[in-house]
Amino acid sequence: MRLALPRWAGPLAVRAALFIAVMCCALAALLGVLVHVSVTDQTVGEARDTALARLAEATASYEAGDPLRRGAGVDPPGLPARLRELAVSGRRGTMAADYEGRPTMWAAGPADGGRALAVRVDRTQGERTIEGLDGAIVWSSGLAIGATLLVGAFAVTRVTRRLHATARVARRISAGDLDARVGDPRAQHPTRPQDEVASVASALDSMASSLQGKLLAEQRFTADVAHELRTPLTGLHAAAELLPPGRPTELVRDRVAALRTLTEDLLEISRLDSGRERLELDAEPLGELARRVVRGSGTGTRVDVVRDARVETDRRRLERVLGNLVANAHRHGRAPVVLTVDGPVITVRDHGDGYPGYLLAHGPQRFRTESGAKGHGLGLTIALGQAEVLGARLEFADPPDGGALATLTLPRQP
Repeated sequence: MRLALPRWAGPLAVRAALFIAVMCCALAALLGVLVHVSVTDQTVGEARDTALARLAEATASYEAGDPLRRGAGVDPPGLPARLRELAVSGRRGTMAADYEGRPTMWAAGPADGGRALAVRVDRTQGERTIEGLDGAIVWSSGLAIGATLLVGAFAVTRVTRRLHATARVARRISAGDLDARVGDPRAQHPTRPQDEVASVASALDSMASSLQGKLLAEQRFTADVAHELRTPLTGLHAAAELLPPGRPTELVRDRVAALRTLTEDLLEISRLDSGRERLELDAEPLGELARRVVRGSGTGTRVDVVRDARVETDRRRLERVLGNLVANAHRHGRAPVVLTVDGPVITVRDHGDGYPGYLLAHGPQRFRTESGAKGHGLGLTIALGQAEVLGARLEFADPPDGGALATLTLPRQP
């Protein structure tokens, strides 16, 4: 089973912790080796000096005919062979070796008759000192590594938490919440030292503010234009009704109606963009609602109710979504067009050439249609906006066997 890590323990935190641990271990090992070598050299050096001093005393006693002290003798048992050969050749030397299972420092020099005069110094206490020092180095290194890891983890997690907070705000902005801001304390106080995370947070907040200002200006412009067009369009519609019957009059009335529809669509989009739409919930049977939408569209759309459901939703907005999907399927696709109700999931399927690539990749875009297509690209934009108000999910796809498929998934009912 894979170990679940905290949300802050992402790759950056784990890598930083591993780096700190490796560097601490390497530094502790290096310092431990240096201290061990230094103390060992010092202890061995002291034992060597002591052995040479005792060898000098033993040599003086041997030449004077006095008895030798304990630990000194001529060709004593346990004397290393190499050291004896050195002494027999007429030179003095020392060698560390074990004697009766105890660490010993030997010192030897020449004696008469091709023999070696040697003394031994017990190094047990020095070895115990080195072992105790090694243990102290290991424990202190472990404590130092643990303390460094704790401090490093605290410092790294502070940075990673700030990065995660910045990423969460970025995701909220990409989802449409333009009021989201990081508000990093370091970025809000110019007198405080700025780090890279504060710079990123400040840049993200500035980008969000600029984007919000531009979108609000665009929304205000769209709403103002639509409102300003309503009055002259009303007069134009009244004037068109007074024209004498004929083909020119029909053309004028048709264009005035199209312009009025476009104006109403722009007003609806501006209301959706403002985010102030409110739901009027009521219990609605989806099968009957779908049939009512198809009857109102005046098209030959087939309605299949696989599994009917009664949901609490805003009837007007849901009818608007389904009406736009059906109208789009007939306008840009080919028959047969099928509206299917399967519980809270409603699909609209046509058998045309499918949705354009940009729509599948980025969703509906207002005022954009494929070359030669009729319309202004507002129908699906309104359908998507109304679906978001309903809390539903509207998805577009091209089935493998051709055509275009729009899937509306209503929110799960309590």
